[in-house]
Amino acid sequence: MQFRLTYQEISDLIEKKAGRRLPVMYGGPHTVRIAYDVNVLFKTASVGLDLTVDSVENGNLFLSYAGGPGIDFMVRTALGQAKNQPGGDMLELLSDNRILLRLSKNAQTGSLFEHIDLKDICFDEQFAIVEFQPKAL
Repeated sequence: MQFRLTYQEISDLIEKKAGRRLPVMYGGPHTVRIAYDVNVLFKTASVGLDLTVDSVENGNLFLSYAGGPGIDFMVRTALGQAKNQPGGDMLELLSDNRILLRLSKNAQTGSLFEHIDLKDICFDEQFAIVEFQPKAL
């Protein structure tokens, strides 16, 4: 079974939850590109981050991101700040530009995983596609 979200819906959800607009775009079959505006020396520059779903295992997402030292610093800083926020225990920075997102640690998604098996998260030109299978009753 599949559940589809448009990139606009994902951007709207991020803005609602984080209070910051982050455009999300297609980047490849398992990759999305996220744009982030930063102020540098009185100018605003847009920085792109490619976020790839490497694997899905038991309600955990293993993600990787592409970028140089500047992107790595920004991701580490953002994850460090997120650790102190509600849901921060879901995030773990791994080595080699990888992130573990433990969806099963969230009360809402954790109860969902009692009823479904998450199979994959992939992307096409229009949608983020969440593939899942109901568990046997």
